[in-house]
Amino acid sequence: MSDVIALGQPTVGEPELAAIAEVFASGWLSGAGPTCKKFEERFAAAMGVQHALTTSNCGSALHLAQLVLGVKPGDEVIVGDYTFPATGHSVMWTGARPVFADVRPDTWTIDPAVVESLITPRTVGIIAVDAFGQPADYDELRAIADKHGLFVIEDAACSAGATYKGRPAGSLADIATFSFHGRKGITSGEGGALVTDRADLAAKARKLHTYGVEGALTRAELSKLPIPTFDELGYNYRLSDIQAAIMLAQLDRLPELLAVKRRIAARYGELFKDHELITVPFEAPDREHPWQSYVVTLDPAVSRAEVAMALRERGVQCTFGTYASHLQPLYGETNPCPVSADLFDRHLAIPMHANLTDAQVETVAATLIQVVDSLAAGRAN
Repeated sequence: MSDVIALGQPTVGEPELAAIAEVFASGWLSGAGPTCKKFEERFAAAMGVQHALTTSNCGSALHLAQLVLGVKPGDEVIVGDYTFPATGHSVMWTGARPVFADVRPDTWTIDPAVVESLITPRTVGIIAVDAFGQPADYDELRAIADKHGLFVIEDAACSAGATYKGRPAGSLADIATFSFHGRKGITSGEGGALVTDRADLAAKARKLHTYGVEGALTRAELSKLPIPTFDELGYNYRLSDIQAAIMLAQLDRLPELLAVKRRIAARYGELFKDHELITVPFEAPDREHPWQSYVVTLDPAVSRAEVAMALRERGVQCTFGTYASHLQPLYGETNPCPVSADLFDRHLAIPMHANLTDAQVETVAATLIQVVDSLAAGRAN
């Protein structure tokens, strides 16, 4: 349907095509090449850190982050519960156990008070998830981590362009990881990055992300014929130079994309203002939200499933927010996270991307209000 209003949509065009053409002309299309290196330098600077490493996706970046921080089988890592399960999966890939912590009811980010209650002698670190891009409480988390000798990882999958107390997302923890998936604020379709201020962690991650040896670009710069020696188990977690070229163009777009989405979020806030059955997302006053998604909370008086189906029938794409990870069968028996579970039941993501027109924003809001009011009235009768 040509008149369907998309839930998410990348903003791409001639700059990305031109960047790809440059890579084609260079002859280096594969991973971890000169275009990746160029993007890494620019991305690190934009995120306020010293080092960046491009990866195949955010999950691989999370895995690498834990490996270089020394996570091993038998360890426990505390994870913000309200997140796509890639966060918990990445802990399991190391052989450790994810311990899910409930989230704040307003920002939907990991609750520091809950974190402290979950620490055991097996706990080695904390993974805070920036919910839909809004950063977690990193000052409080850092204090807890320092008190107990733990690391902090920022799962900044959705956070490019966000800030916390004036500091950019990506610079808020020992290591941060980003996603460049198609629904993210800047995208190459797939891909990710690991960023840090620690040179030792960055170097170790770079080795592990290329099968445990130096990459071809480093070897090509040597005057001799290097023959790598495999002395450590590594992975193929590289981003291609084609994707890195797209990301260079996307990074140039970031300020404009953020401005447009912040304007859309503000307009949604006005349109849903004071509606009793629709609660708009909260933006903490000491943070800048990048609005990777726009997620409303529906009153229990209406069925989210019915709302979603009615919206889709009217040409408005939508979906649930994200997962209460502790409810997923893979993780077995876990501690309860009632706030996260409630959000999982009631959240609805509506269209949010920089290509939305003013008229589309108005249509989305009017359609949602009409659907919610109609369903609520039907239940009342």
